[in-house]
Amino acid sequence: MTMAYRMTRTLPADRAAIIMPVDHGLIFDRLPGLENPAAVVEEFGGDDITGFMMSPGLVVRTEQYFAQRPHLSRVMAIDAFYHYTDAPAGVGALQHSVEDAVRLGVDCVKMLMPWNTTKAEQAALVGRVGKVISDCERWQIPLMLEPVMLGAPRTPEVVAAEEQAARIAFDLGAHIIKIAFPGEEGTRRLVEELGLPVVIAGGPREGDAADTVEAVRQTVVAGARGIIVGRNVWQRGLPEAHSIVGQLAALSRSGGRTLQTV
Repeated sequence: MTMAYRMTRTLPADRAAIIMPVDHGLIFDRLPGLENPAAVVEEFGGDDITGFMMSPGLVVRTEQYFAQRPHLSRVMAIDAFYHYTDAPAGVGALQHSVEDAVRLGVDCVKMLMPWNTTKAEQAALVGRVGKVISDCERWQIPLMLEPVMLGAPRTPEVVAAEEQAARIAFDLGAHIIKIAFPGEEGTRRLVEELGLPVVIAGGPREGDAADTVEAVRQTVVAGARGIIVGRNVWQRGLPEAHSIVGQLAALSRSGGRTLQTV
């Protein structure tokens, strides 16, 4: 399989990708709504989404489910960072290899890029990313890199710092950049300046369903290639959660031009 094949599976050409993350157990405390990640996959796998972001353990546990649903892509997280509530003292590490990802048949690998850490941890992270990029090119699988000010409040200064970190991710050789929503203008600027596929993270559950749908509308209109939305869906009641997914799917297929009411 080639890089182009796996990129197209991860980010379809005919719509914005909707990738549901269920990999939070690698760095977060136990999250309400994600007590059983495999059950979340089965609950939403039949909705109009394009794939899931998963831990290696969940990839193995759900292999039969995905074998029967080859239209769904899988992005596998291959690193972790401890502890997300104290980034300046935290330490990251690879916990699986690119070769493991290829062996497991996933379409893309994903790494965190916490940038509000020590200079020593930043240097170690750059080294890890460089090795992963080299392995990704050899194995022909894309790397989704997530520049983030981990655990920081969403102030204008933090948003600006993440945009700067996204430029560093570009220079390191990321194939896809995942970033917390910097607003419609910020998203458009990143898409235009970096020239790489940009996907936007939904982040923690905030506001009501209409806020989530509107943020995604702005994301798609601004040119992002995908939406990574988890907690803003599976931490809500199931009828509302499925309704949100349906509306996000409509936006992803229309370029953001159709906004339904929750």
